[in-house]
Amino acid sequence: MGMVKEKVLITDIDVQRLDISHKSILLNFKSYEQELVDFLIEDALDNQNKKISATYLWFYKPTKELVGYVSVLTDAINLQGELKEYFRQKHILYKSLPSLKIGRLCVSDDYLGRGIGTLMIKFVIILAEKIGNDVGLRFIAVDAKRNQDPKRDSVHFYKRFEFESLKQREKGPLPMFKDLIKK
Repeated sequence: MGMVKEKVLITDIDVQRLDISHKSILLNFKSYEQELVDFLIEDALDNQNKKISATYLWFYKPTKELVGYVSVLTDAINLQGELKEYFRQKHILYKSLPSLKIGRLCVSDDYLGRGIGTLMIKFVIILAEKIGNDVGLRFIAVDAKRNQDPKRDSVHFYKRFEFESLKQREKGPLPMFKDLIKK
């Protein structure tokens, strides 16, 4: 039986916005999801400089290790079907509503199962609420990656935080959303 991994506390985390000084640190980041590593090393800083997304690096204070990152950007959710009807009943007649999108979220392999992903979602929710105080922002959106391994299937992970499927898809990432003022 595997060892129970101790949960990481938010007080043990230092969140830093990605900048050029982090470049060499990124090369040591490891994840089973190679595409997420490649994005961090090759595209995250360039995207940030071009104001396409913002990336927040998560460091574990006791070891100063980079243990994860989350990239966010603005987006809009097109209202269709049941969702469109739900908003029509609330007299919200727009075709789409603004969202903060989680473009990438990744925890390093060595820190999986220690609660860092959960802390990142809470961070994004707080960020969305903070931004939403200054501009219109109704949802958090994500394209959840699927995996045959239930431990690596992010759809179940996001459902724990009340994200709902936007549309059903058999293959590829599943578009999901969280309403910031649900019921």
